[in-house]
Amino acid sequence: MEILPEDAPILVVDDDEGLLLSMRTILLSAGLPEPAVVSDSRRVMPLLRKHRFQLLLLDLVMPKFSGMSVLEAVKKEYPEIVCIIVTATDEVATAIQAIKLGAYDYLVKPVSADDLIIVVRRALERYELRKSVTRFETKQSFAAVEHPEAFREMVAEDESMALVFRQVEAVAPTDYSVIVSGESGTGKEMLARILHQLSRRRDKPFVAVNMAAFNKSLFEDAFFGHTKGAYTHAVEERKGFFEVADGGTLFLDEITELDAGLQAKLLRVLQEKEFYRIGSATSRKIDVRIIAATNRDILNEVKTGRFRADLFYRLSMYTIKIPPLRERRKDILPLARHFVRMYGSNKTPPVTDISEELGRNLLNYSFPGNIRELENMIAGAVLLENDTVLHQASVHDLPQRLSKMVVEDEDWPTLDELEKRYLIRVLQKTGGNRKKAAEILGVNLTTIYRKIEKLGCGTMRG
Repeated sequence: MEILPEDAPILVVDDDEGLLLSMRTILLSAGLPEPAVVSDSRRVMPLLRKHRFQLLLLDLVMPKFSGMSVLEAVKKEYPEIVCIIVTATDEVATAIQAIKLGAYDYLVKPVSADDLIIVVRRALERYELRKSVTRFETKQSFAAVEHPEAFREMVAEDESMALVFRQVEAVAPTDYSVIVSGESGTGKEMLARILHQLSRRRDKPFVAVNMAAFNKSLFEDAFFGHTKGAYTHAVEERKGFFEVADGGTLFLDEITELDAGLQAKLLRVLQEKEFYRIGSATSRKIDVRIIAATNRDILNEVKTGRFRADLFYRLSMYTIKIPPLRERRKDILPLARHFVRMYGSNKTPPVTDISEELGRNLLNYSFPGNIRELENMIAGAVLLENDTVLHQASVHDLPQRLSKMVVEDEDWPTLDELEKRYLIRVLQKTGGNRKKAAEILGVNLTTIYRKIEKLGCGTMRG
C-alpha cells in the first residue's frame, strides 16, 4: 500500500495496512494534515529524497528493512526530520536504542487515538520550532534577541549566550516541557525563571524544587499534598507542589538525582495530568508546565539505565544547554566587574573595578565552579580590599587555583619529557653535581652527560 498526498508533512510506515488506514483516519479527523502512508519500509528513503516530510511515524518490526535500520538511515541523511517509533512492547531497552539513534518519541501498540494526536501535534510543533531556531544558530548576535530586558539579570557578552537567549525566546511561548542542562553554577534556575516570565504563564506561580532532597515518603507529601487526618501529624490539609504551581511552572532542579521509583510516580502525573492527595480518593487535575534541569549528561543517564527513558521523552520536548564559563571567555570580566560592584558598593570607599593584573589572571583560569565560583571568589576578595579597585593580592588563593589548573590540564607528556623532568629534579637535588646524580640514577657519568645534551637540561656544574 502507498498513498502519497501532495505536500504531505507526515509519513506513516507500517506493514499492517489496516493500522495504516486507521492512523490516517485518526489524524484527518483531528484536523491534522493528511499523512502519506506506505507499507514497504524499503520505500522510505527514496520517498524522503523526493518529498519534504517533517515527521516520520515508523513501526519497528517490519519485514525486509527493520524500523531501527530505517531510523538510523533517516537520522544520518535527514537529521532534521522528527521520528516517532511505534512498538508492540513497552520495553526500556527498545526505547533507549531508539533514543540513541535519534528518535523523538515512541508510541506503544495498540495506539490510542488521543495519544497519537497529542504526539503528532507536539512533534510538528517541535519541527517548526527547531526550524526557527536553526535560522539564527549560525548568527549568534545579541542584536537578534527580541526581549533583552528579560535577560537583564544575566550578564552576558559572549555570542554563545546569544544563542541561548534566542532559544529561550523561541520555546518560552509554547507549553513544551524543557530540559535545561549545564554544569553546576552556570545559572540554570535563573534561565528557567526567564522562560517562565516570557511565557503565557508569567502571572501564575513559579515553583522551584531540588529533586535531590526527596525520598519516597517526603516526595509524595511534598508533591501531592495530603488531606486533614491522612496520617498522625496531618492536622490540616496541605497542598503539594503540583497544586501550588497549578497554571504556572514547576522547575525540577537536578532531575537526574531523583530515585528510580519516584521517577515512575512523576511520570504518571505528567502523563495523566492528575494526581491524588495522600488520604484522598478524589483525583485532582493539574495544568503545569515542567522545566527540568540537570548538571549531568541526561542521555547517558538514560543509556545506563539510571534515568527512565519514558520520563526522558516526556521532559525533553526541547533542550537548552548553557555553556560553562570557560567556554564563554568574553563573559568573565563583565561578570567579575558586576560582582565587584554588587559586593563592593557597601564598602568605604566602594570597590568599583578590577585591576589589569587580576583581569589577566581571571581570564587564564578555567572556573570549574563556573559563575558561582567567580561570584564567591569576588565576594570574599572585596572584604579584604582597601582600594576602589580590586587587586590580585585580595584574591589570595587565585595563584594556587591557577597552578592547580595547569597541573590538571597538562597534556600527557612524552617519555623524553618525563625523563627530562626527572633528570632536572635529581640535578637540582644534587646542586648540579652530575657525579652524584649518576649515583642516584644508577648510571655512569658518561650517560648523564649524554642525557643532559640530548634532552637539553641546561648547564649544570660538573
